[in-house]
Amino acid sequence: MEERRFADRIQGIKGNAIRELLKVSQQPGMISFAGGLPSPDSFDIETINKLFINAMERDGKRILQYGSTEGYQPLLDELLKCLRRQGFDIGLENLIVLSGSQQGINLVSKALLNPGDQVAVESPSYLAALQIFRTYQVEYVVIPADQDGMDIDVLTEKLATEKPKIIYIVPTFQNPSSATLSMERRQQVAKLLSQHEVILVEDNPYGDLRYSGDHLPSIYSLDQSQQTLYLGSFSKTIAPGLRVGYAIGSPDLINKIKICKQGTDVHTSMVSQAIVSEYLNQGLYEPHIEDVKTLYRGKRDLFLAEMTKNFPAEVKWNFPEGGLFIWAELPSGYDARDLFNMAIAEKVAFVPGETFFVDGRKNCFRLNFSNASEENIVIGLKRLGDALRLLLAK
Repeated sequence: MEERRFADRIQGIKGNAIRELLKVSQQPGMISFAGGLPSPDSFDIETINKLFINAMERDGKRILQYGSTEGYQPLLDELLKCLRRQGFDIGLENLIVLSGSQQGINLVSKALLNPGDQVAVESPSYLAALQIFRTYQVEYVVIPADQDGMDIDVLTEKLATEKPKIIYIVPTFQNPSSATLSMERRQQVAKLLSQHEVILVEDNPYGDLRYSGDHLPSIYSLDQSQQTLYLGSFSKTIAPGLRVGYAIGSPDLINKIKICKQGTDVHTSMVSQAIVSEYLNQGLYEPHIEDVKTLYRGKRDLFLAEMTKNFPAEVKWNFPEGGLFIWAELPSGYDARDLFNMAIAEKVAFVPGETFFVDGRKNCFRLNFSNASEENIVIGLKRLGDALRLLLAK
């Protein structure tokens, strides 16, 4: 079909670049550090199978039927208890279950954004969020970020002059940079919310995956204005295939999101919700998280050691305290897409950083350490180091 026949909001929008890269990474012999994938070794298949059988035997007729848009009541009850233990002062009116937390980005956009509205985003930012916002024909307000997260001085200035309707932020172990918003900056963001009519979308799929450093409170818990929508997920902790996430927000915002969800998928999979509910109800979630953190801490440490061993000194990278990614930077003037082509020839894949920037930046790249085996981490980083030396020798 001719491009003109499609809706304005979809014209010119390309598919998710990482999903396209994953096709390349599936070539025979390819070692991939590209996707943001949890390790298959973190999937407790035996436990999930038992929980599924338990749920079907106890409540099969209900979980195979249509359910309420807000969520499966046993899961809502368990989530509420879990979140209150974490310091969230909420009731059921503040909570809705989602088909993955990414759905929350889409639903809040559907509820709030008109063509031409402004959305403030970190630079770099989560690729899928940028893609979602583009479909609502927004204008971006780009806020630079460093190792301590979003630059609050710039955010303060932009809120006064540009008037964005949404601020989107991944404050803990950010995708792609793994940066964590400092405590001081979290407090500053919460203060700014009380001074401006703006919704903060706090996306936190990685917060439970901390391997070092101190826990930091959510911006939601610091926000007295009730203008934060908090998104959580079980994709990175239990299994992404379940597609279970949740949103916390003011009752009026949650109600609008519920209406938008009714027209999208009616409700999140009842079977998946029942499995997660059993995880929480039987006290299995916290011990499982500790096992996952032990697995990923070892992979992170091995990954960093192999980078130090194999990468040229001119390449710089961060030390992530949690999450799934390491953010690396080439010297100025080099293009990570050139490195990508060389790396593919060496049978190793990663994500060039340009896709995470609204305004383009070519010398950064993202590496995922959670999915590859320890053997492939060693082999793949040797290959990538060889590609780096070839690039920098040009």
